[in-house]
Amino acid sequence: MASRQDADEGGAFAPLRERTFRNIWTASLFSNFGQLFLGVGAQWEMTRLSNSASMVALVQTAMMLPLMLVTLPAGAIADMFDRRRIAMTGLAFSAISAAILATITFLGLTTPWLLLGFCVLTGTGVALFSPSWQASIPEQVSRRHLPAAVALGTISYNVARSFGPALGGFIVVLYGVKVVFGMTALLYLPLLAAFFFWKRQHVASRLPPERIDRAIVTGARYALHAPAVRTALLRVLAFGLTTATASALAPLIAKEMLGGDAATFGILLGAQGAGAVMGALFVSQIRARVPTEWAIRVFAMGSGAALVGIGFSHSLLLSCLAFLLVGACNILTIAMLNVSVQMSAPRWVTARALSLFSSAITAGVGIGAWGWGMVASRFDVASALVASGVAVAATAMLGALLPIGKDTETDVDTVEIGYEPAPNLALTLRSGPVVIEVEYDVDPKLAREFYAVMIKMQRVRKRIGGFDWTLSRDIENPALWTERYHCPTWGDYLRMRGRYTQSDYDIQAEADAFNRSQQGRRVRRRLERPFGSVRWKAESYDPQQETIGYIPPGA
Repeated sequence: MASRQDADEGGAFAPLRERTFRNIWTASLFSNFGQLFLGVGAQWEMTRLSNSASMVALVQTAMMLPLMLVTLPAGAIADMFDRRRIAMTGLAFSAISAAILATITFLGLTTPWLLLGFCVLTGTGVALFSPSWQASIPEQVSRRHLPAAVALGTISYNVARSFGPALGGFIVVLYGVKVVFGMTALLYLPLLAAFFFWKRQHVASRLPPERIDRAIVTGARYALHAPAVRTALLRVLAFGLTTATASALAPLIAKEMLGGDAATFGILLGAQGAGAVMGALFVSQIRARVPTEWAIRVFAMGSGAALVGIGFSHSLLLSCLAFLLVGACNILTIAMLNVSVQMSAPRWVTARALSLFSSAITAGVGIGAWGWGMVASRFDVASALVASGVAVAATAMLGALLPIGKDTETDVDTVEIGYEPAPNLALTLRSGPVVIEVEYDVDPKLAREFYAVMIKMQRVRKRIGGFDWTLSRDIENPALWTERYHCPTWGDYLRMRGRYTQSDYDIQAEADAFNRSQQGRRVRRRLERPFGSVRWKAESYDPQQETIGYIPPGA
């Protein structure tokens, strides 16, 4: 757990002392305002282009759709290539898309579907940028400032959310939507410049990048077999499913329960945004003093109580206070779970883990909003809010089944394991499947202890790329144990060897400590379907050893 001194040193704004983070974070304020301006302008323009309420609602869908569909591939791309360049590419794509939309609007050529299309394109750029930005935060701040830096990222968005829609609407009234679209394009440029001037040292992999589909599967398998990441994803999904009512039903709360209008709706959202800003200021302090698991339980009960209060309230003041509490509890929960992922995921898979985290939030809120909307339609808004509040509070009990681990420092950097394999077959990176067998000679009296360590080894192998892991014991010689797993290709095996962290290597060292063999553990690497390594006839063509992609025998 972080020390109290570290938490107090500089407080919530300590990361801003670090120049690179300060420049990027400040510029992110402008880009967040630009994104919210786009939403306001597009919705207002759609009311002019179409009388259909569904078309107006589709604007929000068009802006959220890329976050659901693009974020995970974007996380894989961010892990495979230079995150700085990927972030710049996403921002440039969004700026160009918004600029083209502004031009089309200025020329009077906008149509409803064209408007939706450019909302999707602009959102796609943001979805491509987001995992690279989040995954690069640990490179911009010291590790002890990481919780506060993550919280500041949420503050940036919530500050914009508190004032952006109202300011965007004011600009639409004064100057029209074409100016708003043009400002959206311009407001992405400061963040693009901040990344451009960041002198990031990118260490290129000695191996070619994975295929995008295989990289996505690798990220998903890591999350599945890494308890800390898997638990954070499930907890944030459950929280999103149960707490989506405040934002989703806010217009109906303002109209039906408070007897207000659009201004009342804006006040409620502003209160929720203000609560989020205030809550995010205390992430690092709370994390330093309270275990994450207990903090999340308290926030779940606080958010649940606030939602129940909103369900019974007919006072604007009381409802605003409850929205304030909901905003604070929600952002504290999301930020602390985000930090848990950031602190536990190795750098080779950080962007993919964070993209899965973003997808879990988006899916939870999206599905939850639809579900609670159906409840409100069948019964009433108050009933939906009260039921939602009870459900949120009940997620505190998930800690008994899916507890968040202790806030311990984890070494997330990869280590060199040495012992490079020396194949005597002419292999390409696409050769495979490859079977790896590791043999151990263990005192039978220590079989139970060895087996317990190998179960931990199973999780290590699976989360870094191994498939079909098994452990067998020789019937005639019970001292001999064989660990076996597959890799789809030789290239996947070589990539797997580069993913071990120090904690993974320590587990391997635990297993090796049981091995009595004087020669150490014996490792066999086999090509499972070796047809390509054998010529059909003596006169068949044999690839030259210098052919690109081949590893010559004995290398």
